[in-house]
Amino acid sequence: MSDLSGKTLLASGFHAPERGLVEELLHALIAIDQSGIIASVLHPHDAGYDEALEAARRTGSLATLPAQSYLLPGFLDLHVHAPQYPQLGRALDVPLEAWLHKHTFPLEARYADLAFARRSYGLLVDDLIANGTTTALYFATIHQDATRLLVDICLERGQRALVGKVAMDNPDECPAYYRDSSADAAIDGTRALIDYVHRHPDNATGRVKPVITPRFIPSCTDAALEGLGTLAQECGCHVQTHCSESDWAHGYVLQRHGISDTSSLDRFGLLRAGSVLAHANFITLADMETIRVRKAAVAHCAVSNAYFAGAVFPLRAALEKGVKVGLGTDISGGPSASMFDAMRATVMSSRMLETGTDPALAAETRGTAGTTRVDFREAFHLATAGGGAALGLPVGRFSPGYHFDAILVDTAAPRGTIHLWDELDDGDGILQKIVYSASRANIASVWVGGRAVLA
Repeated sequence: MSDLSGKTLLASGFHAPERGLVEELLHALIAIDQSGIIASVLHPHDAGYDEALEAARRTGSLATLPAQSYLLPGFLDLHVHAPQYPQLGRALDVPLEAWLHKHTFPLEARYADLAFARRSYGLLVDDLIANGTTTALYFATIHQDATRLLVDICLERGQRALVGKVAMDNPDECPAYYRDSSADAAIDGTRALIDYVHRHPDNATGRVKPVITPRFIPSCTDAALEGLGTLAQECGCHVQTHCSESDWAHGYVLQRHGISDTSSLDRFGLLRAGSVLAHANFITLADMETIRVRKAAVAHCAVSNAYFAGAVFPLRAALEKGVKVGLGTDISGGPSASMFDAMRATVMSSRMLETGTDPALAAETRGTAGTTRVDFREAFHLATAGGGAALGLPVGRFSPGYHFDAILVDTAAPRGTIHLWDELDDGDGILQKIVYSASRANIASVWVGGRAVLA
């Protein structure tokens, strides 16, 4: 379908504006202004619906969806290692520290080559859009030029994005061939990227934002962490990093600083509104409270946690504590670019945490005490409105004042994987089938800010 800015869309679909609440849209009228912002949403029972529908028809501004298609908010992927896309599906059988040094750092070092960077980043952004990801939070590399290129590509392709030049200056944990030369170099490079994004001539609306990105505490000296925290306070930018991902990473920070990742990041001023902590598998209830008070958020990466974490993130406990949570694919620690896979893994891991996995234990003692599963409704919320709340952006739901970032799911796509039965499927049961069985082939159109980026 074409651009929808300045149009009124007659649509059926779903969104989850609040956790646990799925709202079905049945022949809703969504008015989108010229800047791609939702001006109003009217349902058939609302006053003024018939008049608005007739006015849109009369002025030629009415757009309608094809039959057997459903509108969903675009997905937000809160943890993507952009340079790792070429190794998607490789090296998933080694520990995290070996994965980094043997496979990942050598790959990321290649982004000094802009031709390689252009090929890889272009493919990644196109594939994420085709999978329905309208907003992505990107780790890039230490390279200034390649990271700027990622910004350019996101703007060219129309994706909403947050892009960070990775800061990593610790010679004890980073190889000589791939690290910032000093703490000052890491900080100055971050500042330079922030300036580039803010001054970009094609970014007047701020669709791409800069992110302060200490890779994780092991890769950074205290001087770099302190300087980046000061920079975050000065510019008010988003912050992204890893937090308590694995036994090794969690234990390293405890040994080096004597406190948890969460407390250490807070000490350096890196825990604030707009901070996104990837993984957080080993956080305590006290850590959760700190994250909540600081208005930071967690990017839950259920797929990659199965390969590298050695633990399951206590999602329900974090949500009940009031922690903001979104979902991430963690490309390439997670071997999938699909947020559908992220949602499915989120539900699955929560059920395994609740019920336990050791058959030698009695059923009533097998699970983790005090945990309960999440369902597809909550996972869908986290992949959309929850991610928007985590980033503090007006995206992820169909409400006035929010950007019209959306995907069209064709349940009858010839090569699709959704099969609906008129006599069996209705209401959010249709959404359940979409969450559990949709694939890239079912995504027919994608819009960001009302602009068609996949049609």
